[in-house]
Amino acid sequence: MKRIAFFSIAAALALCCVGLYYGAPSLLKEPLLHLNRSLSGMEEKTTTAALHAIHYLDSGAPSQPAPGNPSATPLVLLHGIFAEKDHWVDFARPLTGQYRVIAPDFPGFGESTRLNDQPYDYAAHIQRLGALLDALGIEKAHLAGNSMGGTIAALFALQHPERVASVAFIGAPHGIRSPQPSTMDRLIDAGQRPLVAHDAAAFRAMMDLVFEKRPFLPYPILHATEQAALRNAPSNARLWDAQLKDRYLLEQRLGDLQQHRVLVLWGDKDRVFDRSGLQPLQKLLPQAQLEALPGIGHLPMMEAPADTAHRYARFLDQNEASSPIKIAASAC
Repeated sequence: MKRIAFFSIAAALALCCVGLYYGAPSLLKEPLLHLNRSLSGMEEKTTTAALHAIHYLDSGAPSQPAPGNPSATPLVLLHGIFAEKDHWVDFARPLTGQYRVIAPDFPGFGESTRLNDQPYDYAAHIQRLGALLDALGIEKAHLAGNSMGGTIAALFALQHPERVASVAFIGAPHGIRSPQPSTMDRLIDAGQRPLVAHDAAAFRAMMDLVFEKRPFLPYPILHATEQAALRNAPSNARLWDAQLKDRYLLEQRLGDLQQHRVLVLWGDKDRVFDRSGLQPLQKLLPQAQLEALPGIGHLPMMEAPADTAHRYARFLDQNEASSPIKIAASAC
């Protein structure tokens, strides 16, 4: 009887957990996020800069600082459009032991403030990044970004070269005209906004567009992401249009980024920005280290976080050990 009672209680608890997982996912979102952040040694914090309350993750001072980073220059990771700070957590895990790693929800995205009367184009993003670094007391940083975040990193480096130790595109940056149009290019040219989801079907299509290898996302996290995308769709359309007016801005400016070391990790299965964009990018930045990632889509820091982080760590080691400009570019 005791064994029957034990298994009955265990079964009831299991059913309760499953019911909570799928029936009330909002209750589990924050605990799951907190657990994953803790595994990477990151803590959520909030600051105020450029009229916005900005949420960010911060690993703090590393336990074993990288030998090639004597000035303790932090890594600042910038997400893409409609993305968020937690998309970097698994990528950050191999890095936080040696570097201070900071991943903000950029103003207008994630949990940070979005204001109806404020612009969210690249000019505004660059100004806000400077204000955020000032608020955190960061004079100089290694900037790494995905998609929109990569473009912000490069444009900020052009305006404030003394504040940027290196630039890394973790996934294709926005703003390069690929010789071969991507799936998203064709959707845009047909008048669509493929990253603005107005219903569940559009959200699933967006996920299929950005991922080649979709990572495991716990249902409470996935559900919350979908609900936020649907809830913010009208506002997201405004931000999308603000960015679309600068569709090829990076290509127009990138050739001036010669004094910085640059890493480019571009998924060769990227349907957002076709991998053929590596060709014009290499011409514009012949000193850059370029790597095509086999079997990876638009978000390598989520699809292959450990491998992508190790590639970035090697680049950082080379960055500190090498002369100011010369880096051998790998074949693309």
